[in-house]
Amino acid sequence: MPAVRPRRGKIVLAVLMAGFAGFAGPATAADTFVVAVDQARLMRVPDRTATIIVGNPLIADVSLQSGGMLVVTGKGYGSTNFLALDRSGNVLSDQQLIVKPPADNTVAVFYGTARQSYSCEPMCEPRITLGDNKDYFNNTLQQTATRNGSAAAGGGPAGASAAPR
Repeated sequence: MPAVRPRRGKIVLAVLMAGFAGFAGPATAADTFVVAVDQARLMRVPDRTATIIVGNPLIADVSLQSGGMLVVTGKGYGSTNFLALDRSGNVLSDQQLIVKPPADNTVAVFYGTARQSYSCEPMCEPRITLGDNKDYFNNTLQQTATRNGSAAAGGGPAGASAAPR
C-alpha cells in the first residue's frame, strides 16, 4: 500500500496545479466576444476609449461609434483579440474575439475536392463561404454584385436607366 500514497499525492498535486493554471491563462467567458462570419454585433466599450486595435483584421473588422458603441463584423473564421485604448495609449480592455461559422442551415456539397456552399432556409440557394471552390466562389460573388447593381439601378440591368417609358 505505500506505493499508492505517492501516486495519490501526485494525482492530487496535478489536479491542484491544473486548477491554479486556469486562473492565470485562459480567457473567461466575460473576456470573450463571439460573432458569426458575415454578421455584425454591437458591444459597449469602456468610457474614454479612443482607439480600437484588432490583432488580425482578416478575422474581424471593428468600427468605433459615438456613444461608446463598437460594431464588430466577422470576416473570417478564427480567433484574435482586440484592444481598447484611451487617448494616452493606456489599455482599457483586452478581449478575445472568436469568429464562428454562421448559425443558419448551411450545406456543403463536394464534387471531388471542390466544395460549394448553400444556405437552405427555406430553400437551398448558393452561398459563398470561405473555403469554397474558387470558380464557384467567384461566379457566385459576380452574380451577387450584378444583382446588387441592378437593384441600385432601379431593377434593370446594372447601369440601365430606371426612368419609366
